[in-house]
Amino acid sequence: LGEAALREAAADGTPFGVATTTPLLADAIAARVTALGLADRYTGLRLTTGDPERLSADPDALLTALEDAVRACAERDGARAVVIGGGPLGDAAEALRARCAVDVVAPIPAACRALTRLLGA
Repeated sequence: LGEAALREAAADGTPFGVATTTPLLADAIAARVTALGLADRYTGLRLTTGDPERLSADPDALLTALEDAVRACAERDGARAVVIGGGPLGDAAEALRARCAVDVVAPIPAACRALTRLLGA
């Protein structure tokens, strides 16, 4: 899932970042970016503030925290696309598309689009 989202965000040389609620994903995401050969386009990772479990239990707070992280990726780091790190954050990612000026990439839909391309549909 994450690989498809990272590739989609970095398409055509686009600078991209990642926004997530989960600090434990940071090293794995950076390693995957490097393994995919996308490090030259990667602007970094931004974490939400607050306890991830509490954010998960409060959709409005989660959306606000992720929006702040997405905006930081764009405004502070120069990302033009931002992957939302974590499949369970998909609903928030879809809502953020309308609220943010950058391309917000959700992992599950990105994986579906990649699979559709592979199948030639």
